[in-house]
Amino acid sequence: MADPEPGNQTSIIGFILLGFGNFHKLQILLFLLFLVIYVVTMAGNTAIVVLVVADQHLHTPMYFFLGNLSCLEACYTSAILPRMLASLLSGDKTISFAGCLIQFDIFGSLISTECCLLSAMSYDRYLAICKPLHYAARMNSGFSLQLAIGSWLSGFAAGTITACWVSQQIYCGPNEIDHFFCDYTPLIKLSCSDTSRMVLVLFFFISCIFVLSPFLLTLTTYMCIISTILRIPSSSGKKKAFSTCSSHLIVVTVFYGTLIIVYMLPDMDALHDLNKVFSIFYTVLTPMVNPLIYSLRNKEVKEALRKGLSKIVTSMSICK
Repeated sequence: MADPEPGNQTSIIGFILLGFGNFHKLQILLFLLFLVIYVVTMAGNTAIVVLVVADQHLHTPMYFFLGNLSCLEACYTSAILPRMLASLLSGDKTISFAGCLIQFDIFGSLISTECCLLSAMSYDRYLAICKPLHYAARMNSGFSLQLAIGSWLSGFAAGTITACWVSQQIYCGPNEIDHFFCDYTPLIKLSCSDTSRMVLVLFFFISCIFVLSPFLLTLTTYMCIISTILRIPSSSGKKKAFSTCSSHLIVVTVFYGTLIIVYMLPDMDALHDLNKVFSIFYTVLTPMVNPLIYSLRNKEVKEALRKGLSKIVTSMSICK
């Protein structure tokens, strides 16, 4: 896995992703579990994207953001799960140096984009519920497009800058990554370079700007939303709105909470194994439940889905 270079150092040309190596007897069970999760995730998020694009009634800022969210979650799940499924099935845990950096770059870019996009979505809901008279003027199609493009561009800029900096480090062995994908902290641990400056800069640049700040903004807007909902005179309307927003808040809190634990808390041995578990929440579970929490519970989406399925059944009947 290494080529000799001048001096006593070696240059890593590949890594070994240990994944869930401690559960050798459960490899097939884990494969089936993650395969089902991947299929459900892709089906749910793809359905949301198709419905948002195809149905004119869903061409609003809220569903535009939801379509973007579903698209990026399908993408970053695909950057991790297929490789992990192949490893669980074949037992081949190796990944090339370039492949590892590409996975890290794609995942880091998309997860940063999601943090920004969730903030934009929370601001959209804040305007709709707390400032309904100003919503149409402030959250027009042009502004929502700017927020979405800004989220994607800033996320990919952050992810690519981080990946380029990580790629410039010296990796001279060992080459075992105790994780199920190429993530920032496990990669940095394998570097033979002095990474203290890079870790400090990236902590403030990535963690504080792209994780903590969006989380605080999102939390603040949802607190304002819930406060406004509690003042709704209709008990049925209050219950429905509170149920929806509380579900959103729970998912957002789990997503950001696990990110903060993994990337912002000190790297301690006591949290080492837990970090791998926490990583499953924002890489695997959140993309699977978000289509249900954010979209498939909505009346408009259900109606669009019903119409779409009806058209498919009608087309199949005509073909027969």
